[in-house]
Amino acid sequence: MTVEGTAERKTARDGSKRTTAKKATTKKASPSRARNSAGPDQAEQDELVQLLTPEGIRVEHPDYAIDLSAEELRGLYRDMVLTRRFDAEATTLQRQGELGLWASLLGQEAAQIGSGRALRDDDYVFPTYREHGVAWCRGVDPTNLLGMFRGVNHGGWDPNSNNFHLYTIVIGSQTLHATGYAMGVQKDGADSAVIAYFGDGASSQGDVAESFTFSAVYNAPVVFFCQNNQWAISERTEKQTRVPLYQRARGFGFPGVRVDGNDVLACLAVTKAALERARTGQGPMLIEAFTYRMGAHTTSDDPTRYRPDEETLAWEAKDPILRLRKYLEASGFVDDAYLAAIEEESDVLGKRVRDVVRAMPDPDHLAIFENVYADGHALVDEERAQFAAYQASFADADAAAEGN
Repeated sequence: MTVEGTAERKTARDGSKRTTAKKATTKKASPSRARNSAGPDQAEQDELVQLLTPEGIRVEHPDYAIDLSAEELRGLYRDMVLTRRFDAEATTLQRQGELGLWASLLGQEAAQIGSGRALRDDDYVFPTYREHGVAWCRGVDPTNLLGMFRGVNHGGWDPNSNNFHLYTIVIGSQTLHATGYAMGVQKDGADSAVIAYFGDGASSQGDVAESFTFSAVYNAPVVFFCQNNQWAISERTEKQTRVPLYQRARGFGFPGVRVDGNDVLACLAVTKAALERARTGQGPMLIEAFTYRMGAHTTSDDPTRYRPDEETLAWEAKDPILRLRKYLEASGFVDDAYLAAIEEESDVLGKRVRDVVRAMPDPDHLAIFENVYADGHALVDEERAQFAAYQASFADADAAAEGN
């Protein structure tokens, strides 16, 4: 398996050329005109923060500069490759019946690794259920993420040990949690920041609007990071909003910016600036990472029923890992030996993930009835007894079959 992509890419390589990005403008696209799902239209493209083109060419931006060493660039590449491998293993394990469900991040590695590496240790993260790359950056063991999807725990890590909250399944509610936490940080006088992740679909939730209101009014040190992957399950983004998502922040009184979500350097630079802005008392900021969900919404979804193949192919040419690899190769920062070593490391990770998941013990079948009521309840006790009898009937049937 090639970790850099899921299909053959034929884009030309030209990593030695350096250009200058266009200065951001304030032009807006007509809200009555549907946007091209393969990317923003020209007016919106002018407002897109980009530091690394799809061809792997390094460009500059007047407002967001970043200077990384070769070692740091290689680290970002390693993060994305290993995160993609873990994600691929989890998808395969679900198909094999080892997980009940899985939400893939395929195609969104740059948005998550770039923003995740912008965080300080004392910053706090409120994720959804797809932030596997951010979890990687926060030092959460990848196998801990799988316990919940296997149904053996409610989240396998201590949020306080990594400053990374448990995955949130309820759409959009984590933005309220992040806002409240940020208000608390502010009252404590700390200089740390909070970041809340959510998708374009969640931006339609009332919880998100309430979070924007409270964070603006109280000048909370929170960054809202929206991964616009173009599809809220089977619903296009333009079915939810008449303006680009990042422009919504203006109505609540704080700035918004759109970044190329497949450009790990731009995501790192923009998020770092937004977090520093929050830490220094300048209030919230909205980042819209314009990216694409290359796979299904979850493993229970079939995107071929609502998404055209040509759209997916157009985005494959913008693959975030391939993009950085082109730049690294053209700059002489990696060689075949390094790339082979990363591939070998990804194989080791894949095997460990498979072994750990298959060795996870099944939970106590009756544990679901515990802690429903503090002092117990007659109806729950009755249901527990019925379920225990139902489970025991399988053992009786097996014993009878063996006796015959």
